[in-house]
Amino acid sequence: MDDRLLAHLRIVMLTKMRNHEPFSLSWRVDPSQGSGRETLWVHPSIALRFRFYGSRPPVINRAWLELMVEAANRGDLRIMPEPGAAGELLPDR
Repeated sequence: MDDRLLAHLRIVMLTKMRNHEPFSLSWRVDPSQGSGRETLWVHPSIALRFRFYGSRPPVINRAWLELMVEAANRGDLRIMPEPGAAGELLPDR
């Protein structure tokens, strides 16, 4: 995943873990890799590592962050398209 997506996920995931709130993280699998969906269970007791390839932190899109937080608070953080990106619609809530 790209640094921009990872930066947003990192904020949401670390906030949930800091509050001792387990959750799942889900994403769609690209058809070139067999399609479907994958889900991970994330618990505050597990170690996580976030590796960024760029040297500059991306600008945070507050609307995207809020959508991710809402999903995480429902128990299933989802990798979703960034709202407002060219040709992209707001994801289903």
